[in-house]
Amino acid sequence: MNAPYGMELRENCNDCASKKENFFCDVSAPALSAFERVKFTSSYPSGAVLFVEGQGPRGVFMVCKGTLKLTMASAEGKTVLVRIAEAGELLGLHSTISGEPYELTAEALEPCQINFVRRHDFLMLLREHPEVYAMAALQLTTQYRGACHQIRYLGLAQNATEKLARFLMESANKGESTTQGIRVNLRLTHEEIAQVIGVSRETVTRSLSELRNKSVISTKGPHLWIRNKSALVAMAAA
Repeated sequence: MNAPYGMELRENCNDCASKKENFFCDVSAPALSAFERVKFTSSYPSGAVLFVEGQGPRGVFMVCKGTLKLTMASAEGKTVLVRIAEAGELLGLHSTISGEPYELTAEALEPCQINFVRRHDFLMLLREHPEVYAMAALQLTTQYRGACHQIRYLGLAQNATEKLARFLMESANKGESTTQGIRVNLRLTHEEIAQVIGVSRETVTRSLSELRNKSVISTKGPHLWIRNKSALVAMAAA
């Protein structure tokens, strides 16, 4: 089915070519059929907000296509970018199960396809399908691990260079090896990277420039190449 924002909308999970092992969509046919009966499929443009921090939980949002940034804000307006959500993830899971308000704000970084399930329907899925319950537990575990990474960025790194080096090394895990080094598609602006690692935008810009001057990295548009991985590892472990 054609949809706005230059994206083909797939409303039937059985026809989806993006299923991934260990993600929520990797469940048995009966569980998937039950999910199909209660989900609502929609597309969202870049910049769209699915839910906001402090809002009562309406249900879960399954990311089928696209990426979103999850942020948390202080009363003074300071924002921390907690993580980037990708296809296969369930957003709003903890709040939907616990009944507590959403802890984060979810905003699309690019056009996205989202499957929404109302809270009551999702809790019924958990009760009636143990494998859905197990997959939800796996998602919560993954999110906990991500929170631990965030603590490392904000609390354990000694300086901005170490924080940025750790961020780039983690980004390299999803990069591609090339003759120029490990290529990473940086989908975040300098401001958003600063929100992830807890420094100012100016510090990120300056630190990236220093890494380029030392030939540790090179950049072109949204792409970054890690040209000297051993030097970056040493900075991350400083």
